[in-house]
Amino acid sequence: MTKDRSRARSAERQRDGAAVPAPSRARSGRPRRPTRWRAQAAAWGFIAPVVAYLIAFYAYPLYRNIDLSIKTYTVASFITGNAPYSGFANYSRIFRSPTFSPALVNTAVFTFVSIAFQFAIGLALAVFFYRRFRLSGLLRALFLIPWLLPLLVSASTWSWMLNSDSGIVNSFLQAIGVAPVNWLTSPHWSLVAVLIANIWIGIPFNLVIMYSGLQSISTDVFEAAAIDGANGWQRFWRITFPLLRPVSAITLLLGFIYTLKVFDIIWIMTRGGPATSSTTLAIWSYQLGFGSLLPDFSSASAVGNVLIIIAVIFALIYVRARNRLEAT
Repeated sequence: MTKDRSRARSAERQRDGAAVPAPSRARSGRPRRPTRWRAQAAAWGFIAPVVAYLIAFYAYPLYRNIDLSIKTYTVASFITGNAPYSGFANYSRIFRSPTFSPALVNTAVFTFVSIAFQFAIGLALAVFFYRRFRLSGLLRALFLIPWLLPLLVSASTWSWMLNSDSGIVNSFLQAIGVAPVNWLTSPHWSLVAVLIANIWIGIPFNLVIMYSGLQSISTDVFEAAAIDGANGWQRFWRITFPLLRPVSAITLLLGFIYTLKVFDIIWIMTRGGPATSSTTLAIWSYQLGFGSLLPDFSSASAVGNVLIIIAVIFALIYVRARNRLEAT
């Protein structure tokens, strides 16, 4: 009897326990899974600062620059915002200007000559310092000084060094029996002067990037080539340079975009003169917008947009060439 009663009680307890509902996740304190809209809201929360930055500092200035170039803005209309629509008249005006051709030629010469020398010298120095000899770290750090100096300081220093009367460069030329050169005041030498200064400033950037690219190449490749009997030039031309192709491409692209818009070096040294001998598109755009008592903001914006289009074209060429390289 006692056993039967205990069994009945245990059965009743089991039935009562089955009737009690299981505690919910919310009541038990377990976290719920985030819903889909919450995940999307979190993603937009992370990307919102980047979108705001791009709109404020890229999209809106570009829109304003295009708006300036397709309307006729004066000082008064620039303040009030009531400028008449002119379409592509400003672009037609700058293309027919006698300054456009020399500015375009000077921009092309200044850009491509600077990139060629900066890249070649930077690559040669990177290969030289890759050998890791004594004091290589110190010398490599000293080569970074031109890159670390403010452009105002660098351009002013080169202006003093290339001065026709008291410059150290002409003093050296006179010491070796060469006639002094009017670096900054001669139409034949002004572009060469700013080229020298810009090449000197840009070499450290190419040195750092190419040296980093060399660090990523395994030394086993060079050792295997040396065992096979390849000399130094063959190792460089057949191994080093092909493996540095991706790094070289991005270095050349960044150098092109930077050099295309160089302004401060030329303005401090020659102000684009004499006449238009060292005037580039960037200098011309500034002269149109701020170089006179009657600024032409619309034409200045049109010249700036031409620079942007040139940079975009070369960027697209780089992307297409990179995609072809990756496909092969």
